[in-house]
Amino acid sequence: MKKDSLITHAGRHPERHFGAVNPPVYHVSTILHPSVAAMEQSGKKPFEGVRYGRFGTPTTHAFEEALAAVEGGHKTVATSSGLAAITGALLAYLKAGDHLLMVDTTYFPTRKFCDSVLAGLGIETTYYDPLVGAGIKDLLRPNTRVVFTESPGSLTFEVQDIPLIAEIAHAHGAVVMMDNTWGVLNFQPFAHGVDVSIQACTKYVVGHADAMLGAITLKDEDSWLRVKSSVAAFGHSPGAEELYLGLRGLRTLAVRLRQHAATALTLCQWLQTRPEIERVLYPALADDPGHDLWQRDFTGACGLFGVILKPGFGKPAIEAMLDGYAFFGLGFSWGGFESLVIPTYGHSIIRTASAWDHAAISLRYHAGLEDAGDLIGDLEAGFDRLRGG
Repeated sequence: MKKDSLITHAGRHPERHFGAVNPPVYHVSTILHPSVAAMEQSGKKPFEGVRYGRFGTPTTHAFEEALAAVEGGHKTVATSSGLAAITGALLAYLKAGDHLLMVDTTYFPTRKFCDSVLAGLGIETTYYDPLVGAGIKDLLRPNTRVVFTESPGSLTFEVQDIPLIAEIAHAHGAVVMMDNTWGVLNFQPFAHGVDVSIQACTKYVVGHADAMLGAITLKDEDSWLRVKSSVAAFGHSPGAEELYLGLRGLRTLAVRLRQHAATALTLCQWLQTRPEIERVLYPALADDPGHDLWQRDFTGACGLFGVILKPGFGKPAIEAMLDGYAFFGLGFSWGGFESLVIPTYGHSIIRTASAWDHAAISLRYHAGLEDAGDLIGDLEAGFDRLRGG
């Protein structure tokens, strides 16, 4: 089944719901059992069926089935946010005395979790250059249990050689995890050696900036049971409405992504012509340093990209540019229908293992579903304010 067809039909079973096209929203905590014997039997096989709302309902199962099919995995575990998916996956595989290799471009809350919670549990984290490639071999230790990847990085957009890193990590007995939120439909993690795929479904899967949701997709039954058991032990449980919104968003994800990516490419190519721009950070551009790897491993792009302004613009001028946008809202997210921008210079980008010019003035944009010409006009007016400041 082709991807557009799969995303339309996966997880839907109208015959189970009186012919309803969409799986119903189950608002439920308590599940009644017809007898004591049935109640006792329901707990004999972990997480089978519907036993208690926190462990999953038919709405949960529909979402998990659909996303697992889209990512090419075995099963998915839904969580209440992308961060819950990251932390839930890590805690399923790490214990005191273990070592974690974490990509240096990681999402700041993940870094905070590693440096505080994991460190407090006796788990050591080493951050590594996202462009390490075969050099990952030199960083692996006998107690390295997990290599965590993100490609491209969501602030600086380096593309990692995931198949190469996975091959080396597996040879040393390490599990490879990937934050696949940017790749979403356009990167097949398990076909490229990933063992655990993580998505902040808050972003493109939900797609409408109205729900928090995360997901962990696994390659086989054993890894699914391991992660599901860990996540359940910590009480992660997405709400019924959030799961419904994730399912609804999933159905239109393919067409939305094509629009996001087309608009982003148009904006990036226009930005490359601007005298105010030092560099555009977007792997789909032919001259981007990560373009060859992106072209090899991805089937498309999304709407998230970055820019580096040329030196010489002061903070007041940059703030005047950003504060005056009509379409680009200032907000810490992406993947919704709306265009967004955040400044990423200074303290927003923390790197401890790889070089990044902290003096560079960088911004991150998300191209929404507005008309590309309107967005270019908004950017152009912003540059007028930048030069005027």
